[in-house]
Amino acid sequence: MPDMVQVHLTADMPIRLRALKFADRVEVRIGKAFPIALLIDRPALETLKHALTEGQQELDTHETEERA
Repeated sequence: MPDMVQVHLTADMPIRLRALKFADRVEVRIGKAFPIALLIDRPALETLKHALTEGQQELDTHETEERA
């Protein structure tokens, strides 16, 4: 992969969402001074939700294993 953009999200990072009905997508703005915009087409929303849920479950499992 030649280029990659990394965005580190923290708990205090402002995140604003706007539905772009005319384009059938959602715009997610992250940050304040120099926000980035993530445009997500409707068909990709389920894929993104699934990936985030899966990642959270893996972190939860790892945390539980470390406590054992």
